[in-house]
Amino acid sequence: MGHVSSTDRQYDIVVWGATGVAGRLVAEHLVERYDPGSLDIALGGRNERRLRRLADDLLEGSDRAELPVVLGDATDPESLRALAEATRVVCTTVGPYTEYGTPLVEACVEAGTDYCDLTGEVTWAREMIDRYHEDAVDAGARIVHSCGYDSVPADLGTELVQSFARERFDRPCELVRIYAEAASGGVSGGTLASAAAMFEAASRDPVARETLQNPYSLAPRGERSGVDPGQQRLPRRDPLRPLWTAPSPMAAVNERVVRRSNALLGYPWGRELRVSEVVPTGPGVAGAATAGAVAAGLGLGALAMSVGPVREALRRYAFPAPGEGPTRAQTEAGYFTVRVLGRGTARDGPFVVESEIGADRDPGYGATARMLGEAAVCLARGEVDSPLSGGVLTPASGIGEPLADRLREAGLTVRVGEWTGER
Repeated sequence: MGHVSSTDRQYDIVVWGATGVAGRLVAEHLVERYDPGSLDIALGGRNERRLRRLADDLLEGSDRAELPVVLGDATDPESLRALAEATRVVCTTVGPYTEYGTPLVEACVEAGTDYCDLTGEVTWAREMIDRYHEDAVDAGARIVHSCGYDSVPADLGTELVQSFARERFDRPCELVRIYAEAASGGVSGGTLASAAAMFEAASRDPVARETLQNPYSLAPRGERSGVDPGQQRLPRRDPLRPLWTAPSPMAAVNERVVRRSNALLGYPWGRELRVSEVVPTGPGVAGAATAGAVAAGLGLGALAMSVGPVREALRRYAFPAPGEGPTRAQTEAGYFTVRVLGRGTARDGPFVVESEIGADRDPGYGATARMLGEAAVCLARGEVDSPLSGGVLTPASGIGEPLADRLREAGLTVRVGEWTGER
């Protein structure tokens, strides 16, 4: 399939959905951080007036002379094709991706354009894998899903732990525990709409239902089974730390993304890898009680979301509208820490490696905007450490450790080393 060579592209990055809550933060981050000579950025979306107003806002106090605007519409494939052909990377925040995402992925694959998004919609990611992975490989288009809080800390954190283990101990870790340690931040209407879209898909579509049930559902075709039992559902004493853990609401996405990374890279972390994401709730009776409360709350939430009329009522009356999100003050007051511990066995006995990714920003917005923006920059500049030059990829398999370097430079905490014991 013929496409425009990436050297002839007008822009390095188009931020698609720039006038939304997350899109605006990505655009702000990129304009603030990169000078015009080093990165050509354009703002993309449907509404020209709002895009121009945003461009004017972002140019104030910037040394850029202009911020071009690219118009397109998810319902108009020709406009998306033109957009994809004009840029090296499309960086999109427009969800629910189940509703709006597919035509843009298709346009990027056809144009041989790299792409990154924020999706946590595991059912949609599976659909993109099944429909477009081979074509994206042929086109040399890197389609990198889940480049925000879902799933960069879990996926890149695992990659860091495994690389360190293989260098230091000549063995990968066979057990990886991802701890969603501390987080404070708002939830947006878009995030909740995405969760609702995922449950909606599972209620109608047997493939979507299987996707949510099979721990290996995002692995390549023919690789969709293995030793891992899948996400934790009940309170549990942790196997590596002296504390109780509860199920994590993001485990359904993050664990599957890590398993896909391992498979796409050719199983450098071993076929016996077991990975689980949990919320640590502390030691003793109090830790157990908290873990029980979290598990019960998540169970009730999932039950409510899986009943059509309840889901519809929540969407209508309880969720903020898509496009609504936390205030700037909430975004800047937020923070998160994700710790990953990997246990392996070297010739002289067991070892444990630890990575930590964190930020002093709201995880779903301030920090996510930086993760997605820096992922786009890595793709635009060809800063990738990956044997794969195309396909439907993950942050670890499609970009790898150069993303860790960029995140450090952008002010996030990213570190890895031998674990010395309880923190």
